[in-house]
Amino acid sequence: MAPYRSILDLIGNTPLVDVSALSPNPNVEIYVKLEGQNPGGSVKDRPALAMIEDAEKSGLLRAGATLLEPSSGNTGIGLAMVCRVKGYRLKVVLPANVSAERRQLLEVWGAEIIESPGSEGSNGAVRRARQLAGEHPEWVFLYQYGNLANPKAHYESTGPEIWRDCPEVTHFVAGLGTSGTLLGVGRFLKERNPEVQVWAIEPPAGELVDGLRNLDDGYIPPIFIEEGGEELLDRKTVVGPRDSIIWTRRLADVGIFAGISSGAVMAGAARCATQIERGVVVFLAADGGWKYLSTGAWTGDIDDVVERAKRIIYF
Repeated sequence: MAPYRSILDLIGNTPLVDVSALSPNPNVEIYVKLEGQNPGGSVKDRPALAMIEDAEKSGLLRAGATLLEPSSGNTGIGLAMVCRVKGYRLKVVLPANVSAERRQLLEVWGAEIIESPGSEGSNGAVRRARQLAGEHPEWVFLYQYGNLANPKAHYESTGPEIWRDCPEVTHFVAGLGTSGTLLGVGRFLKERNPEVQVWAIEPPAGELVDGLRNLDDGYIPPIFIEEGGEELLDRKTVVGPRDSIIWTRRLADVGIFAGISSGAVMAGAARCATQIERGVVVFLAADGGWKYLSTGAWTGDIDDVVERAKRIIYF
């Protein structure tokens, strides 16, 4: 194998693994794409690099620039890694109640953390970042929730990779966060086969599930509106914290060590399998489980883990 010129060249081309042993329907195959294999540890490496490269091409981002971004974890980490490699500075608006692993990883890559109220979650981080962007026009505000390079990254990489490795796919299931993954992958797959269904997984309104958001909580990402998210989605399914943790543990039964949002989406994939006669379901494991060890998700009493998830953001 030829050497890579940069760690950034390792972003993408993640493996697809058969986890049909977890399917509740013997006529439905389930495959998971392991996005934790990206160098920054999550699917968010893809839009992080895409947004920065798009800003460079447009002239918005120049040498020595300072970037600003709201994040509860993976996007901030992905941006911090890319900024460290490319020589940019990064300020991340982060809810005060994120897990220790999130904060530590951002610090490893040299990001400056600006806290927002933990009680306001990721929506509060977005509000604070938008306020700061208005006060500091010299900072570059990429804004993942409104940046079309976010879904474009998945349209140009994640979607084609799934189609290349599993053209038999009938259902794509993904978590609803910024909505970039759903929009980009969903549009690509539907263009190849209009019969492919796209299912979104969201948490119950008012509840925290790692990395996911419920649109009824008052904030709809602009890219979801601009890219016709409502028309693209075939179904939205609600998965709560308990089922997310249960299915995170079930993934470990087949050797997949993934984060809690992956458990939520696996729960949705299993639910999909029960509601169709036959098919091939593909979903993303957004990241690995390493950043979630402090949750006790795999070993702790499940009631205790669920209770902690109400107080601490683990995504």
